[in-house]
Amino acid sequence: MSLFNINAKSFNELPEDQDVYIFGLFSDKGIPEAFKLAHPKLSEQISLALENGEFKAKLNQSIILYSPGCKTAKRFIAVGLGESDKYTADYLRQAAATAAKRTLELKVKNLAVEFMGEEFLNSEDAQALAEGLVMGSYRFLNYKKADDEYSGIENVVVLSDSDISTALDYGMSVSAGVILARDLGNHPSNIATPTYLADTAETIAKTGGMKLTIYEREDFEKLGFGGIQGVAQGSDVPPKFIILEYMGGGKEAKTLGLVGKGLTFDSGGISIKPSAGMDEMKFDMLGGAAVLGIMSVVAEIKPKLNIIAIVPATENMNGGEAYKPGDILTAYNGKTIEILNTDAEGRLILADGLAYITDKFELDGLVDFATLTGAVVVALGHRYSGVMTNDQDFADQLIAVGEKTQDRVWQMPLDDEYAEDIKSKIADIKNTGAAREAGTIAAGAFLREFVKEGTAWCHVDIAGSGWLKKGRSYQPEGPTGAGVRLIMELIRSWE
Repeated sequence: MSLFNINAKSFNELPEDQDVYIFGLFSDKGIPEAFKLAHPKLSEQISLALENGEFKAKLNQSIILYSPGCKTAKRFIAVGLGESDKYTADYLRQAAATAAKRTLELKVKNLAVEFMGEEFLNSEDAQALAEGLVMGSYRFLNYKKADDEYSGIENVVVLSDSDISTALDYGMSVSAGVILARDLGNHPSNIATPTYLADTAETIAKTGGMKLTIYEREDFEKLGFGGIQGVAQGSDVPPKFIILEYMGGGKEAKTLGLVGKGLTFDSGGISIKPSAGMDEMKFDMLGGAAVLGIMSVVAEIKPKLNIIAIVPATENMNGGEAYKPGDILTAYNGKTIEILNTDAEGRLILADGLAYITDKFELDGLVDFATLTGAVVVALGHRYSGVMTNDQDFADQLIAVGEKTQDRVWQMPLDDEYAEDIKSKIADIKNTGAAREAGTIAAGAFLREFVKEGTAWCHVDIAGSGWLKKGRSYQPEGPTGAGVRLIMELIRSWE
């Protein structure tokens, strides 16, 4: 995990001889007077770069500068913050990530950061700064032979005369959950099996004092988990139905439910996928990875809230016992499902998870995460997660925290008419909607059938936002950890 030590110090406490000193500049404000006074020769270099147009301080633009004989640092990195009137905490998050990437290129271990050119940094900016540094410095090197001994950033000093230590620590904790979710997604499916996810949940449970329950394949039939039982039939790898219960708020506190799709590899089953890109199907468990990432943060910060998390985990393979198109499965709530496409399997394991959690627990809100449909990528690309709901007030809360964190969701309709698309002639429902029409919404309509009436629920499709083929800012190529920061901000708003 790409974590390091981070400490806040006032400007007069800055240790000398830092490997690099990072500072931010607005494109429309120039060099702050305080910085000019502290670093007159360096300021002359920056002024020349600005005048010549080599550095314009646009958002995420950076330049490396050197100041011989300077006691503060061996080198300096100026990072653009863009126009001051457009500035947000996310701009700082992005700029911090840009700086982190430059330090990795320089193989720097120790650095100091002064991003605003001001003496005081507020808590929201401090949290964003920590998140950007961690997420921007993320590397997944578990299976690569090291070319050198450089292990990444080790120590960061953040300069501010305001009290930001708590905000920095919180940003580090949330980012650690994002990193866990990314790591789980990056591991190959022969490593990150359902058992690996269960072992990860066990570690989280021990850290956070949570109750852990894991149901095995032999439990599925007697419990009525027909969805995951059917999908798991074609794989010899043992499936798991993972339940984490965190009761940190007591009987009077709100209870949040989380369900994450843990499809550790998806061949498509009998409805097999094309071979091109099938290696990417190790990412089909990113919903489960997000839930485990969230619970790892919960285990550390221990919010005064109750949280129930379920990750149904299995492979979808083509063995001799694999379920087939035309089969009928019975989910936990007794509803029968006609299988028309075995590659629409994620909704089947989520069906058992949603039905179980809403049957066994009284929830004030329920969110499920899944890389569920390619259709959501067509609709929204890779910048937003799609959200569908049975409760507009609850969806509005998710949308609001998504805007605040920039772990964004975009609401799609879920009118009752869409339920017509999943009606079956021989079962209660079928696992596909109308051909080439509203595929994401049809999946949401399907899942709604398994949410107990009266439970406020949001389905979040992260098939586009969950992983990227081309990284940007603090989002790397590959798994992004989508959903972790979103829910952690929701949890904070509920406390």
